[in-house]
Amino acid sequence: MLSREDFVFTIGYDGPAAVVDGQAKRRNGSLSTRELAEKGLFRAAYSSAIYSRNPTELETVLEFYNKAAGTTYTPASTSLDRLFGVIPTEVTRAIVL
Repeated sequence: MLSREDFVFTIGYDGPAAVVDGQAKRRNGSLSTRELAEKGLFRAAYSSAIYSRNPTELETVLEFYNKAAGTTYTPASTSLDRLFGVIPTEVTRAIVL
């Protein structure tokens, strides 16, 4: 399983390995889900909420996103993975760029 930081900053996959944005990881890897959302890093914040499996974190991300985008997504929305481009995947290796 990937570390939280690797999962949050994954930008794609190369076969069985996650490709990670190393620069973003170094700059923002220590930020909490809320801090990522406050900075407008919604994809990373959503990834962090998914990784934590904490419904409160997901609600926080959606609150900030809805405010910024003028939308009304809820945690029950079925299109959130598509919206943010994040699908939990079991990989064990990361390639940091």
